[in-house]
Formats: sequence, C-alpha cells, structure tokens
Amino acid sequence: MASLIPGQLTPIGDYAWRVLARNPGMMTGPGTNSYLFGRDSLTVIDPGPEDQEHLQALLQAARALDKPITQVVVTHTHRDHSPGALALVAATGARCLGPSVPDDGLQDESWNADRLLAEGDTVDCGGVTLTAIETPGHVGNHLCYLSEQGLLFTGDHLIQGSTVVIAPPSGSMQAYFASLRKLIGRGISLMAPGHGDVIASPDESLEQTLAHRQKREDKVIDKLAAAASPLSELVKEVYDDVPVFLHGVAQFSLHAHLIKLAEDGKATESAEGWSLLP
Repeated sequence: MASLIPGQLTPIGDYAWRVLARNPGMMTGPGTNSYLFGRDSLTVIDPGPEDQEHLQALLQAARALDKPITQVVVTHTHRDHSPGALALVAATGARCLGPSVPDDGLQDESWNADRLLAEGDTVDCGGVTLTAIETPGHVGNHLCYLSEQGLLFTGDHLIQGSTVVIAPPSGSMQAYFASLRKLIGRGISLMAPGHGDVIASPDESLEQTLAHRQKREDKVIDKLAAAASPLSELVKEVYDDVPVFLHGVAQFSLHAHLIKLAEDGKATESAEGWSLLP
C-alpha cells in the first residue's frame, strides 16, 4: 500500500496517478482522492473540493508528468468531489464529463458537464479508454469508471477502510445492493476509491461489503421483530457497535435500510415508528 500524503503524486496503476486533497475529516477520511489518468494527455477524475492548494498540486502533477490536462471527469457531485472542476477548467481549458446534478440540496450546484455520461459510454483519455458504469446507491447519479487495464475508479461507491453513507432521498440501499452485485465478475483487477488507499482484491471487497450490508439489514429486522421503533431509538440498537457520536450519520444509512425493507414488502412506518409487516 502506498502512503497517503496530501499533494503528493503517487502512481497507482497503468497510466494512473493519485493526488490526495487536504480535506481530511469524519466524512472524508484522509481526504478526497483525485486521480490523473491518461497516456498522451491527462483526465482528472474527481478534482475534489474548491481548494487553491489542491489545484496547484494537480497542475504541478501534470507538469511533472509532462502531459496536458484536457478533461475533468467526476464520479458524482457531492461537494468533496466535484467543486474543484471550476478552477481546474479555468486554468487548463479542460472539458467536463460526468453525470447531471440531483436536486436534493446536497450537491455541488456549480458542476456543469459539457458531456453527460451514462451506462456504457466511453471516454478517450489520451489513447486509453474509460467506460462509465452506472452505480447508484451512495447517491443517485453515481458513476464508476473502468479502464481497459482493469482499474476501476470507484468514487464513493466503495472506499477503503470504511463503509459509505447511503443518504435518502437520492441515496438508495436497494440500488446500492444491485450496484455492488453488478460489479462482481467484471474483470476488475484493482480499485481506486474516492477515499483511502487502493483496493487490491476487488471481488472479495464487493462480496464483503454485500455481506456487511446484509448483516446490518438482518439486524434491523431482528430489532423490529421485538417492537415498533422510531428511527432515533432504532439507531442505538442497530448501530450499537458504532460510536455514539456517529449515530447521527448512521441514521441516514439506517433510514435507507428501512426504505429498502418497505420496498421489499417487509416493513412499514406508522405513528409509533417502524415495524415489520405480518
């Protein structure tokens, strides 16, 4: 595993390098990973937050590689992933590619794609290609990008060292389960996540994440079987293995689990809270 040092240009695969932004925190871990990808020119994947120091680190990385930045691609439009595009485009003239912006109040409203990407669309990155894979779950507009060499840029679909938050209404646990299964057996050799270090055993990581989410769903069912509970009380029991200061964040994913159970015809919400259907 390579060290995670903010601003440092770190090779992570064929035609691929990482530059870590200086925005560590509870939701971002060590910070947001920006990636430079390309053979003859560079595509920046997830330019990160609006930050002058990170912008200069990306520009310096391109100079060190002696390749121009011609494109900016984003996995999704949360504010730690895409706002850096504006200044990067101003500095380089690069064009922007990626998803549209969901209207849920949690997005980077400054993002404006010159080309919208969807399932199966390909992006020429200076002689090497990325293919877009729709992976809703963490947020409804999430895309992953798979290179010809088997490197998958995962954004916040999968991160290293933790699980991602699924926050309704744009986030969907039902979609997340499906998107995880969709990636298994795709010939992915390495994952480059939005936060943390590279993931060297992709299918194993996908299977483990699915098992973890299923175990959490089973725990929700078990607690609902005992009594109807409001979200604020249920989180204390379902996430009793998580520090209390994280329960506010955990409620988002718990709510997503409950919505999935309702969609599956297994649970319902009433004035007393959530309960299992008979």
